[in-house]
Amino acid sequence: MSDPRLVQRRRWLAWGFVALGLLLATAGWGSTYATRFYFSEAEARGQNTLRLATAVLRGQLQRYERLPELLAEDEGIIKLVSNPDDAAFVDEMNRWLKEVNDLLESSDLYVMLADGNTIAASNYDTNAPFVGNNFAYRPYFLEPMAGREGRFFALGTTSFKRGYYFGAPIRAEGRIAGVVVIKIDLDAIEETWRGGDFEIIVTDPEGVIFMTSKADWLFMSLAPVSETLLERTAETRRYADVTLRHLPAAEQTHDGGFRLMSVEAHAGSTREFLVLNEDMSEAGWSVKVLLDTASARAQAFNTVSIAVLALGLVTLSIAIYFQRRARLRERRQIERAAHEQLERRVIERTAELAAVNTMLEAEIGERRTTEQMLRKTQSDLVQAGKLAALGQMSAALSHEFNQPLAATRNYADNALVLIDRGRVEDARANVARIAGLIERMASISKHLRNFARKPNQRLRPVDFGQVLADALEIIGWRLKAGEATLAIDLGDTPITVMAGPVRLQQVLVNIIGNAIDAVNEEESRTVEITARQDGGEVTIAVRDHGPGISLGLGGRIFDPFFSTKGVGKGLGLGLSISYNIIKDFGGELLARNHPEGGAVFTIVLKTADAPAGLVLEPAQ
Repeated sequence: MSDPRLVQRRRWLAWGFVALGLLLATAGWGSTYATRFYFSEAEARGQNTLRLATAVLRGQLQRYERLPELLAEDEGIIKLVSNPDDAAFVDEMNRWLKEVNDLLESSDLYVMLADGNTIAASNYDTNAPFVGNNFAYRPYFLEPMAGREGRFFALGTTSFKRGYYFGAPIRAEGRIAGVVVIKIDLDAIEETWRGGDFEIIVTDPEGVIFMTSKADWLFMSLAPVSETLLERTAETRRYADVTLRHLPAAEQTHDGGFRLMSVEAHAGSTREFLVLNEDMSEAGWSVKVLLDTASARAQAFNTVSIAVLALGLVTLSIAIYFQRRARLRERRQIERAAHEQLERRVIERTAELAAVNTMLEAEIGERRTTEQMLRKTQSDLVQAGKLAALGQMSAALSHEFNQPLAATRNYADNALVLIDRGRVEDARANVARIAGLIERMASISKHLRNFARKPNQRLRPVDFGQVLADALEIIGWRLKAGEATLAIDLGDTPITVMAGPVRLQQVLVNIIGNAIDAVNEEESRTVEITARQDGGEVTIAVRDHGPGISLGLGGRIFDPFFSTKGVGKGLGLGLSISYNIIKDFGGELLARNHPEGGAVFTIVLKTADAPAGLVLEPAQ
C-alpha cells in the first residue's frame, strides 16, 4: 500500500508547481501589460507637452513672418537701398531701425544691398554691429534675391546668438535692390522647457539639435557627424565655428509600438526615454519630447509586484485552508503557528501598500503643479494670438481706405480745375461727393473697429441698385484709368436685399476692382454685372474677360494675405474680408471660371422678405 503521507506530499508538490506557473505567468503577462499602460499614460502627457511646444513655436514664427514684406515696401527703406552713399540718411535709418526693432521686440533688424553687404542695422551702436558685414552666403539673402521669401535658422556669425531669420526682397526701380531681414530670438521659449520631468529637443533637417531643454545636448547630432554634414553646414555657416558632436544615443521600438531612445549619460550610465515627435514642415524642424521611462517602469514594477503578492496571498490562503481541513486534528499547533506567520506577512504587505500609496499621492501633487504650468503657458499663447490679430486688423484698415482715398483725391483735383474755370456749381457737387466719401470712410473705420465684436444690429432692407451706384462712384476713376466698360443688367424690377449698405458697397468695390485689374491687359475690357431674384434669394454675378482663376488656386482665393498680383499691388485681404462680410449677411460668395473665359464671382443674398432678415449685423 502507498504511504498516505507520501501521496499527500506529492499532491501538495503538484499544486505547488501549478501555483508557481500561475505566478510566473502573471508576472510575465502583467509586466508587459503594466509597462504598456504606463507608457501610454506617459505618452498622453507627452503629447500635451508636444502640442503646446509646437503651438508656441508656430505662434512665435507666425507673429513675425509677414513683417519683412511690409517693411520692404517702406519708402525710407527703398530710398536707403537706392541711395546707399547718403551717409546722413543711412545714420537716420540706423536709428529708425533700432526704434522699430524695439517696438517689434525682435532680436535684430537690418538691410542688405544686392551684393550682400549690410548697409544699416538696428544694432549699429553695439559692440558687434552687423553694419559692413557681408551675409551673401545665407539662404535668407539668396532666396529674396531670387524673388522668394527667405527663412533660415542659424547661429549668428557676428553676435554668436541663435535666431530665426525672415528675409524679404526690396524692390526699387523695377529690380530687387536689396533685402530686409528680421531676426527673432527663441531663447525665451527654450527657458520655459527647463525644470520639467521631460526633455524637449528641436532638430534641423540634418538632425542637429539647436534648441533643447538640456544644455549639454546643444549642437549635437542624432546621427553620426559625417563629412557631408559638415560640408553642408559650412556652406551656409549655419552654426558658425561651433564643432558639431554626435549624441551617443540609440533608438529602438517597444513591442507596444512606442519609440524608445537610450542615451549614454555620465560615468557610463544610460537613460532611456519615450520619444514623441512632430514635424514643423513650414520651418523644416522636428520637435521631440523625451520622457524618462524610469518612472513608468517603476510604476509598472510596483503594480506587477502588488498583483503577484496578492495572487500569492490568495494561493497561500487556499493552501492553508485545505491544509487545515486535512490536518485539523493532527497539526493544530502547526496551524496556529502558520496562521500567526500569515498575519505577520499581511501586516508587512499592508505597510508596503501604504508606502506605495504615499508615493502615488506625491506623484499626483507633481502632476497638479505641471497642469498649473500648462494653463499659464496656454494663457500666454492666447495673448500672442491677440497680437497677431491686431497686425491683421491694421493691414485690413490700410487696404479698405486705399480706394476711397484715391477717389477723394480724384474729386479734389477735378474740383480745383472746375473752380479755375468758374464752374462753381460743378465744383460744389465734387466737394459734396468728397464729403460723402469721407462719411463712408468713417463708416468703414467704425466697422473695422467693431469687426471682432459680437453683432449687435439687425440687417435691414437695402436697395441694391443704389448701393451699386454708390460703389461705382468710388471706383469710377479706376474704370477710366483702365479703359474698362461696364455692362449692367439688374432686370426690370427693383431688387431689395437684406444687408448693410456700407459693407455691401465695400464688397462690390473689392470685387469690381479685381475684375478691372483682371481685364487691364486684355483685348476685351468689359466687366459684366447681373442681378436676378429667384424666390427668397438674389444672385449677383460679376464677370470679367480676363485670364480667369489659375488651376489649383480656387481653394486659397479667399485666404487672408493671398494674392496673385505683383508686389506692392495689394495685401491680399480684399476677397477674404468680402467673404466674411457676405457670411455675416447670411449669404454666400463663390468664385469660378466662366466656360467662355474669365472669372465669375457670385454673391447670393436673402431678399428683404426672407426669414434671414432676423440675422444680426455687426455695428457699422
